[in-house]
Amino acid sequence: MAKENLSAHVSSQQSLESGGIDVDSQAQPSIRRRSFLKGLGVAGATLSAGALLTSKVLAQVSGASSGSISAGDAAILRFLCAAGILETDLWQQYNELGGIQDSEVPGGSGSPLYTAALEKLDEDMPQYIHDNTEDELTHEVFINAYLASKGAATVDLDQFRTLPSSKATGAQQIGRLTNLMQLTVDTTWFTRYRSRSKNPDFGDKLPQAIPSIAVGQHPAIPRTDEDVKPDSSKPDGISDFTQAIANTAGFHFATIEQGGTSLYPMLAQRVSSVEVLRILLSIGGTEICHFQTWSDKAGNAPPLRTKDPRTGTRVVFPNLNESPLGGEDFQTNLIMPEPCPFLDRSFPTVSIIRPTRTEGAAMGAAKALTADGLFIGQSKEFFEMLATLASEADAARREC
Repeated sequence: MAKENLSAHVSSQQSLESGGIDVDSQAQPSIRRRSFLKGLGVAGATLSAGALLTSKVLAQVSGASSGSISAGDAAILRFLCAAGILETDLWQQYNELGGIQDSEVPGGSGSPLYTAALEKLDEDMPQYIHDNTEDELTHEVFINAYLASKGAATVDLDQFRTLPSSKATGAQQIGRLTNLMQLTVDTTWFTRYRSRSKNPDFGDKLPQAIPSIAVGQHPAIPRTDEDVKPDSSKPDGISDFTQAIANTAGFHFATIEQGGTSLYPMLAQRVSSVEVLRILLSIGGTEICHFQTWSDKAGNAPPLRTKDPRTGTRVVFPNLNESPLGGEDFQTNLIMPEPCPFLDRSFPTVSIIRPTRTEGAAMGAAKALTADGLFIGQSKEFFEMLATLASEADAARREC
């Protein structure tokens, strides 16, 4: 698709996926999309814990403006805030069914067999899911509060909470921003961080660790109670398909958090304010903590072969340590970044976060989340909003 100016109408999800937006354009954003930007308050009904907390916090900081920030820094923070809101939404769904529901992360009542299947990857999975959910909630609330304190517009995505919830027992029946029931999970992060010779910043391509979930559409939470129906032939009652859903979730956790691990340092290279840089470095560090945790747990996914009884889609989770896989690129206990090329191939290899090139960082993140299937069912206006926020963040330039 030919590139088009940002001021032109972004027509659909297909436009976002195909890169049909000029991310370098400096064009002024359209007036129509301003409905998702707010002044020093949150308008309209709220359904999520994040939205409720944001409303309370913004009311507290509305009279406490302390200087201003550049338009570019505000745009970067708004994109990261929107990403945080989207992450909170998906993590809340995971927590309702497979985490710990309490006063810190309220909502839902758990799905026992789904939780038990997640615990096959690690017995502490519910606690980790809970903590990741709370962390993302604090990120979105803090960034919105900081924007408000600087007199900058904040972000409110409540109008887009239109996607259906899981119908499985344990899930809240509220509107969602994200869809965890039709995912296409990119698992190249697994081989990327184990490769000593390849780095996506040089255009290198890495193989999928789990090819079967990188194509088609797969649930990472139970869609209905049928997906977690006890299997009497199994000692623990967990069917192969229920385990496949949990395995898919385990890899998806890392897929989401490796995105944040790269996104924060990518955008940090564009900010002007030392204080905003501090925010990105400080929050970005927690994304790294999340990713390493999930990278470790994903490798524990039990090998299996099964198919989705609803769609007939086949799913294979191989033993990554055995032939024809195996070797360093697939070794499950290599959870720390292997050294790889950086900046120039003539330099010695070094252990780093990758990728970190800043060009098109926000739009790249938006495209990756879209390709993941997270937004299947969302409106044209949602994709316009996401593309606009990403484009504005990528248009930011460091002011010396």
